[in-house]
Amino acid sequence: MEKAMPEEPGDGARSGPGRGSRAVRPAPDHLRSHVISYTGYEGQATTRLHVPSASVSLCLAWEEPILLTPFRARPAQGGDWLSVVVGSRTRAALSETRRQGMGIVVDLTPLGAFALLRTPLRHLAQEMTATDEVIGAGWSERVTERLATATDWATRWEVLDRAIEDRCLTAPRPSPVVLEAWSLLRASRGRTRVEELARATGCGRRRLEVLFGEQIGLPPKSVARILRFQHALAHGPAHGMTWAETAARCGYHDQAHLSRDFRDLTGLTPTGSHTLLTGSPVMERTPVDGRISALSVAPSGPAAPWVAPTGPVRT
Repeated sequence: MEKAMPEEPGDGARSGPGRGSRAVRPAPDHLRSHVISYTGYEGQATTRLHVPSASVSLCLAWEEPILLTPFRARPAQGGDWLSVVVGSRTRAALSETRRQGMGIVVDLTPLGAFALLRTPLRHLAQEMTATDEVIGAGWSERVTERLATATDWATRWEVLDRAIEDRCLTAPRPSPVVLEAWSLLRASRGRTRVEELARATGCGRRRLEVLFGEQIGLPPKSVARILRFQHALAHGPAHGMTWAETAARCGYHDQAHLSRDFRDLTGLTPTGSHTLLTGSPVMERTPVDGRISALSVAPSGPAAPWVAPTGPVRT
């Protein structure tokens, strides 16, 4: 059983000493616009359900690869990876690490992913892509080598901070239209309609969708749906509300609408999703800047065995 350890300065929240340790650290202040958090594991078998999110996950592993279960019924999308980019997603996916494995998952904001990866994010959405195919050969190998030789989590966080800072220094700047629309969507937790975004930014709807595809990865309507789901997941029964009250507060038509959305997005009921949330380590279940990217899955929990939601992936 995972044992929570006191938070140590610069080292994030940990579980267990030495081999078998796990650590989570929110991004430092100067990288918060680019990075949500770092999650590291060492010699610990873990399973995480990557929930629908506008974030992008960069997974770097050494010694043993990460096993990923695809978003949808496409076997070619799954498999073992030492370095992979998991794009923004409207469907959940599973990742598993073996007890001998070591690695770090970097959860990036969409604008951070646009800066770090320097590719139109629509090409990564709903996909799992080898890091070298996105960034170019060598970058992930160099970073992973430095991570593997580090002796503690604090040093690994510093390696990642420097690598991300250096790459983002010369990154293209996002469109002011995207910055404004993304800010509005986040502030309203997904309750701003696309027509309102177009009026507020002075940008046509079609042009807004093109810009979002390039710099966020998903259309504004899909992003709004994800943000609404994230708000309901983080602020439902955990805050003493019923699911009907949560549905009304988060912009759903009714509780049935909320339940359909949860099942379509995660393959789980709202209660099943909430059980995963409350059973995850404190640092993982605490929204960082309003975002939850993944939840821990116990072998006998509500997501085990988990089957990827079927049907077309709606973007």
